Amino acid sequence: MTHSSATHTTDIAIIGAGPAALFAAFECRMLRLDCILTDVLDCVGGQCAALYPEKPIYDIPAHPSITGGDLIAALEEQIAPFNVPRLLGSRISQLEGEAGAFTLRNERGDVIHAKAIIIAAGAGAFGPNRPPLEGLDVYERSGSVQYYVKKRAAFEGKRIVVAGGGDSALDWALSLSDIAETLYLVHRRDRFRGAPETLAQIEAKIEAGAIEKIVPYQLHGLRGTDGQLSHVEVIALDETVRALEADVLLPFYGLSTDLGPVASWGLETQRSTIAVEPATMQTNLEGIFAIGDVAHYPGKMKLILQGFSEGAIAAHAAHHVARPDKALRFEHSTSRGQPGKV
Repeated sequence: MTHSSATHTTDIAIIGAGPAALFAAFECRMLRLDCILTDVLDCVGGQCAALYPEKPIYDIPAHPSITGGDLIAALEEQIAPFNVPRLLGSRISQLEGEAGAFTLRNERGDVIHAKAIIIAAGAGAFGPNRPPLEGLDVYERSGSVQYYVKKRAAFEGKRIVVAGGGDSALDWALSLSDIAETLYLVHRRDRFRGAPETLAQIEAKIEAGAIEKIVPYQLHGLRGTDGQLSHVEVIALDETVRALEADVLLPFYGLSTDLGPVASWGLETQRSTIAVEPATMQTNLEGIFAIGDVAHYPGKMKLILQGFSEGAIAAHAAHHVARPDKALRFEHSTSRGQPGKV
């Protein structure tokens, strides 16, 4: 990791350091393209590392279940032989130049000269959608209100209120119900948005008494002393208010996202995503590609495994920009050899 300002020259600058970015770096190096990883976070892994390191992921090929943290560790191991440089802890803020001769600068003052760019910025800069509750910041500072579960064990024996009706709320309600003293699941409708299997598991937990469903209710207020939570107030449509005994509130209302300076680079954007040509992952600007959650095209699915495929496509397409005089012949990794020997 580089902390003082420096200048780097490379073939491919990768903006982002989440799963799709890490695999794109592997693909670039397998094609003998130099690359550098950049991220506003001070560690690699994107949302998997920053928000959900202990959350199990079930749709990674060859892994029936793998946590976000373990997935990032495996991707790091995969690119370790290449010693891919990274500039972390500072956002890329400026872009100049054209395909074959781009110059990027981050907010710390580092400069990158690159022939092509792969944007793998996930949802851009992200943060939680916070519920509009009086005194919320006091409870956030004490840890009584949290938006991510980084250490599942920290919730053992706690009285927990999970608020929300989507995948994150349901997944963590299931996971934490095994170790919580009590767990309330609060949602404004008596219908949740989740996979059929997840919904079936939720119903089974409710029937077993491991989860108490509080519907249709919304968050209404917080009670406690010096930021230490004692009750979460919820309100129904008929304005009936209940006070749930609680040590911690976990509101899962999604993330607010912002592309930041990327949005001012002349790229075709829509709702914090960047339009690309799926055959190459190239944006409307030659030499700039986008992959992962930030990329959009007809039929797009926001899955990590699709980000991996997009990383391979973008790396091959970027080769023609970075090495226009050198023909690229597709080879399987079994033919190309071990990563450390390319």
